[in-house]
Amino acid sequence: QVQLVESGGGLVQPGGSLRLSCAAHGSIFTIASMAWYRQAPGNRREFVAQITHGGYTNYADSVQGRVTIAIDNGRNTAYLHMNSLKPDDTAVYYCNSFLLPIGAAGAPMEYWGKGTLVTVSA
Repeated sequence: QVQLVESGGGLVQPGGSLRLSCAAHGSIFTIASMAWYRQAPGNRREFVAQITHGGYTNYADSVQGRVTIAIDNGRNTAYLHMNSLKPDDTAVYYCNSFLLPIGAAGAPMEYWGKGTLVTVSA
């Protein structure tokens, strides 16, 4: 069984930095991509950043220049480095991945983590 486990959330002051981690656990053959989404109270879940196995990255306009996504393929782990954090960045951050479990066939399957809370406040 495959699980995505996020960590690194917490309380940070405006202008501060934080690094989130997402580890994919289980019998995984290959990871096609990993991404981060976030959901603020009362809002819909929104895309933040994505990285493919090959290192291609994509960012939401709202975080461009302040956020960097990275992947460690050997550890099946993705990281989200966030700088110059603003109160508007407060949200639950969810990890998303398209991956192929060992023994599965066909297209990569989508998985979600349970989320980690990031609060930006003085």
